[in-house]
Amino acid sequence: MKKKQTISNVIIYIALTILSVAFLIPILLVIMNSFKNKLFISTTPFELPNEQSFMGVKNYVEGLTKIHFFDSIGYSLFITVFSVLAIVIFCSMTAWYITRVKGKLTTAIYYLFIASMVVPFQMVMYTMTKTANVLHLDNYVGIVALYLGFGAGMSVFMYSGFVKGIPMELEEAALIDGCSPFTMFVRVIFPILKPISITVAILNAMWIWNDYLLPYLVIGTKYRTIPVAIQYLKSGYGSIDYGHLMAAIVVALIPIVIFYFACQKYIIEGIVEGAVKG
Repeated sequence: MKKKQTISNVIIYIALTILSVAFLIPILLVIMNSFKNKLFISTTPFELPNEQSFMGVKNYVEGLTKIHFFDSIGYSLFITVFSVLAIVIFCSMTAWYITRVKGKLTTAIYYLFIASMVVPFQMVMYTMTKTANVLHLDNYVGIVALYLGFGAGMSVFMYSGFVKGIPMELEEAALIDGCSPFTMFVRVIFPILKPISITVAILNAMWIWNDYLLPYLVIGTKYRTIPVAIQYLKSGYGSIDYGHLMAAIVVALIPIVIFYFACQKYIIEGIVEGAVKG
């Protein structure tokens, strides 16, 4: 029995290793080719840089200059940070309320959030763009409200499952001590939600930082986020300098990768305790 279990574990380990390598190869190719001349990227994309093809940091300097990188990263950071903060704050309060206050209205609201998770963005993007324009949300501040709406479904679902696991005795003790509902949430409930809050923040930050379609439709080229700006690394007749493109992609990945690794230990814990309990 133990021998079969060992063989099974070895097979699983080998399979996961192969999958990991398969996922890492494209990323390594992008990093490798970001240091090569664009002609060599087309002809020898799988070869390491040599004396002829190596460009040093030239691709990075020229590529980031072309897309006005610091302006773009400023818009991306502003939109991502404030959208994630809004999602964490408002969705945690909403989930706590609809979980603790049982009734037909709160149940209906909960299932509306769940239903929003299965509606494809393409179904609502035209009406959403028109509404954003009418309400003057077509700027880097107004788009935060749109991300809050699109991110609320999954976030409320995960928070609701986590809240169900918090003992009611904690809240009853806080009320006896004279806490108002708001004070109780801030001082008692929200600190307990730390693992799921970090999970929600990571998932939404990765989505918002890498999102191309929503910023392009709503704020267009006036306030270029990183994904939108990268699309403008094109020269005449639609040709693309892939050296500049790959250099910009590598730099755009760095902030979100650092954020992910800094908080990764909370991801599994938050997903298991939140989504599964729900």
